[in-house]
Amino acid sequence: MWHPSPGLIFNRCCRLALIPLCAVWCAAYTIDCTLPRALAEPQQPSLAQDTNAPSQRRSVPHRLQQVSPTSARSAVEVSIGINPQNPDNLIAAAIMRGYPDATEPNFTFRSTDGGQSWETQATANPDARTQGDDVVVFAQDGTAIHGFISFKGLWEQQPKQAASGIVINRSPDGGASWNEAVAVIDHLNSRTPMEDKPWFAFDRNPHSPHFDNLYCSWTRFDVYNSPDPQDTTQILFARSLDQGRTFQPVIRISDQPGSCIDGDNAVEGAVPCVGVDGRVYVAWAGPRGIELDMSTDGGQSFGKDRVISEFVGGWDHEVEGIGRANGMPVTAVDHSSGPFRGSLYINWIDEKNGDKDVFLISSRDGGQTWSGRTRVNNDALRNGRDQFFTWMSVDPADGAINIAFYDRRDTTGTYTELTLARSIDGGRSFTNYAVDQLEAFACRENAFFGDYLGIDSQQGRVAIAFMHFLKDQRLAVSSAIFDFVPGKLDVR
Repeated sequence: MWHPSPGLIFNRCCRLALIPLCAVWCAAYTIDCTLPRALAEPQQPSLAQDTNAPSQRRSVPHRLQQVSPTSARSAVEVSIGINPQNPDNLIAAAIMRGYPDATEPNFTFRSTDGGQSWETQATANPDARTQGDDVVVFAQDGTAIHGFISFKGLWEQQPKQAASGIVINRSPDGGASWNEAVAVIDHLNSRTPMEDKPWFAFDRNPHSPHFDNLYCSWTRFDVYNSPDPQDTTQILFARSLDQGRTFQPVIRISDQPGSCIDGDNAVEGAVPCVGVDGRVYVAWAGPRGIELDMSTDGGQSFGKDRVISEFVGGWDHEVEGIGRANGMPVTAVDHSSGPFRGSLYINWIDEKNGDKDVFLISSRDGGQTWSGRTRVNNDALRNGRDQFFTWMSVDPADGAINIAFYDRRDTTGTYTELTLARSIDGGRSFTNYAVDQLEAFACRENAFFGDYLGIDSQQGRVAIAFMHFLKDQRLAVSSAIFDFVPGKLDVR
């Protein structure tokens, strides 16, 4: 469990967009960036292959391309979306620092050629707030939204200005331009409460009674990292009935609160998804395990929370060379016309097998009953190798489940690779693919690595956006694009 201290608080600040207003973070980051290279670079063991257990990852053709500009110092915590009207149009968003052409902390990246090249655009920030926790999702007509947290004065005891909220920008043209920000929620002239880690989902089914609704769920901290048991975390929810132009009032959907200390006992990681009939599902992690709530009226009201899985070892993980890592759940629904249409999936990471593994459970009856766990990574069981930062996308064209995660099965020390796992049998089994055009990279714990990577899929195309260290120890965001034959395990 993480506790704030002068030596560690900059990592948590970084998670909330690396604000230069945070004096502690600035000091830590400046020291880190100005050390001589011989001192700044960690001493890593040489990369070694595990000769005792085969990798069991397939190697297939894919495209790898750096997304963030080569001049940027650090780019992390990335989300990606594929335009359902044009799979060659991709949009990613991330925190990026040290980009000499702009001072804003958040950026979007746009590709119109299937990820072969990327354009960079700074996110408007007229109030000079901290921005972070980026999310990109598309509506069915190709409208994109970029959502993120936006705050000011959070780390100051007596700030001259204060605010805390969640906002979105809309793009009607595939990320070429963005409309002015719209607030999901915004607290002006106050440091509390803090709104954190939002996620968004559109209802993209034209036959749904709630078609084009946009949903957002997130965690509210009464007072961030407060040890006072009277201060709690809750899962909140808001909906838009007009594609994000406006939002209706916020409601609380978690029945039981969590701790305000940002760790295993807080309720966090709320990810919404939409069923084929317009039901809204939200799952999150907390001290009771993985909890699920459901709305049958388009997000106007929710039922009683249900614990659907244990969370062995909690969601707040320790990974060597990473300042922190979480295994929070990701939810998705199969919207294809295939045999598993309507299936609800939840993907997460925990330590049930002693090391960190990727798991999936499925429900074929709208979340009433659940399968046992499927282990997604197929390396040797209990081999002491960690997987971390999982995210999932279910292709609406063929129902294939695509899960990306960082992987240390074939490396030593902090050297890290990337794996894509794919299932075409409703999550009963997974084929693992190595993103082997990416060279294994060493991590360093004193650099903020973000909290998640991104993946989306459409018509057999799987797009992963992820952060990684370069040889000069800068952090970059890159994309890996796989083009599968729809419904198959082979690429085109």
